[in-house]
Amino acid sequence: MKSVFAAAAAFLGFCALSAFAQEPKANCKNPQTQIEMNICSQRDYDAADKALNAQYQTTRKAMKAWDADAMSELKGAEDALVKAQRAWVAYRDAQCISTGFQAHGGSMVPMLISGCQADLTRKRTAELKELTEAMGN
Repeated sequence: MKSVFAAAAAFLGFCALSAFAQEPKANCKNPQTQIEMNICSQRDYDAADKALNAQYQTTRKAMKAWDADAMSELKGAEDALVKAQRAWVAYRDAQCISTGFQAHGGSMVPMLISGCQADLTRKRTAELKELTEAMGN
C-alpha cells in the first residue's frame, strides 16, 4: 500500500512540475492584466540580460587582447572588467529590489523589479560597447 501512495505522490509531483515548467501565455504587445505585465517585464529583462551577456563576452575578449599586448606593469584590464561587472550586478540587483518597494507587498513588485533590471541592463550593455570601442575593437 505504501508503494501505491509513493507512486501516486511521485506522479502528482511530476504533473505539478510539468505544469509549472510551461511558460504562461501573455500578450506582450498589449498586456491587460498585472500577471501579463509581470511576465512581459520579465521577458524584457531576459532579452536585455542575454544582450548584456553577449556584449560582456565581447568586451572581455577586448580586455584580454589588451592585456596580451600590454607590458606586464600595464596588464589587468580583464581583471578590472570582471571586478567591475561583479560589482555592477550586485548594484543592479540591490537597486532594483529597492525600486520594488514602491509597491511593497503588491502584485506589481515583480514588474517594477524586472523593469528596473531591464533598464539598467540596457544601459550597462551600452557602457560595455563603448568600452570595447574605446579599446580599439
